Amino acid sequence: MEDEVDRIVAAWRRERPDLDPEPLHVFSRISRLARHLELARRAAFASRGLEPWAFDVLSALRRAGAPYELTPGVLMSQTLVSSGTMTNRIDRLVAAGLVERHGDPKDRRVVVVRLTAPGAEAVDAAMSDLLDRESTLLADLDGGTRAALTDALRTLMEPFDRS
Repeated sequence: MEDEVDRIVAAWRRERPDLDPEPLHVFSRISRLARHLELARRAAFASRGLEPWAFDVLSALRRAGAPYELTPGVLMSQTLVSSGTMTNRIDRLVAAGLVERHGDPKDRRVVVVRLTAPGAEAVDAAMSDLLDRESTLLADLDGGTRAALTDALRTLMEPFDRS
C-alpha cells in the first residue's frame, strides 16, 4: 500500500540520486501524523471550550494532584513557555474562572496557581474526549505493535529529552 510519503521519497530518489531520502519514510510520516493529531486534539479541546494552550496548563495542574496547584515557574517548565507567555495564560484562565492565583501560606512572596472546580471539570472532560479519539486511532494496532511503536518513539525522543 503506497502512500504520499512513498511518492515523495521516490520523487527525491529520482531528482537527487546522490541523496539517501530513507529518513523521510519515518520523519515525514511522524510530521504528517503530528499535524493530524494536532487537529484532532484541537477538536477535542474546542468541544469543551478550551484552546490547546489552556488544556496544557489545566492538565499540568490536574496531574499535580490535590490541591491541584503549582507555581508559575513549574507551569512554565512543564509547558515549555516563557515567563511572559505563562503570565498571559494564567491571566486569561483566571478571567475565565478556570484557575485562581493566591499567595503560598508558607511564603507570601510565592504565587501559586490553583485549579478551580470549573477548571477541573473542563480539563477532565477534554481529557476523556481526547483519549476516546486517540484510542480510536490506535484501534487497528495490536498490543505488541503499540508497545513496539512506543519503544521506538521513546528512543527517537531521548536525544531531545536529554537537552
